Amino acid sequence: MSLLLPLILLGLWQQLATAGWLPIGIIPEPLMVMRSWHKWIFGDPALSLSPYSGTWVDNVLFSSKRVFQGFAIAVVIAVPTGVLIGWSRLFARIVDPTIQLFRPIPITAWVPFAVAIFGIYDANALFLISLGAFYPIVVNATQGAKDTNPLILRAASMMGASRLAILLHVVFPSALPSVFTGLRLGMGVAWTAVIVAEMVSVKSGLGYVLWDAYYVNRMDICVATMVSIGALGFLSDRMIVRLSDFMFRWRK
Repeated sequence: MSLLLPLILLGLWQQLATAGWLPIGIIPEPLMVMRSWHKWIFGDPALSLSPYSGTWVDNVLFSSKRVFQGFAIAVVIAVPTGVLIGWSRLFARIVDPTIQLFRPIPITAWVPFAVAIFGIYDANALFLISLGAFYPIVVNATQGAKDTNPLILRAASMMGASRLAILLHVVFPSALPSVFTGLRLGMGVAWTAVIVAEMVSVKSGLGYVLWDAYYVNRMDICVATMVSIGALGFLSDRMIVRLSDFMFRWRK
């Protein structure tokens, strides 16, 4: 059933293209996209003059590696920071205003700064990805820690638990559902950030292919790249959902 709507949209797209109702050269028909995508994946670079022949796997690996590295950096920093903000009023007064000051700045606004500091290298993309994924994770972790049941906190304190023990064994587990919500949002932002970085300041990956294909008017490759990004983002989200279901299987 989950494939029903995409198949309907795909059929409608093909019908509109066949009827000539789509702008020629801007929106390619699905069959053309599928042929180009197939060559992009399975083509032999040595037997073709096309720069897109047989390079799909390499570009997917480049982008995926950057996403998961940047996302991991964001998780390691954002989760404990968010939990501490939600748990400690003093820590919140010191750290949270600065986070909220920088949070509205879009990733694209950081691109010139990232290029100036890190140059045209992977560190540039990792900075943008980790920065973009950091904010939704830290905000959700903060809210999860704040929503810890005060009765449980009081009971743990009355039983002699130290503040560190309460933080680790009460507050953190209570915040985990919200943390996983932040992880899903952060992963989506991470894929957005890697495309921005690769389009502007990194010369490999799906974002680079997307911009390069647009520059040479290969809209079929552009569409194939967009679908590839969507599929990879969907698979990444499913991985987090499966991990969440495993950790919270007791709820069922």
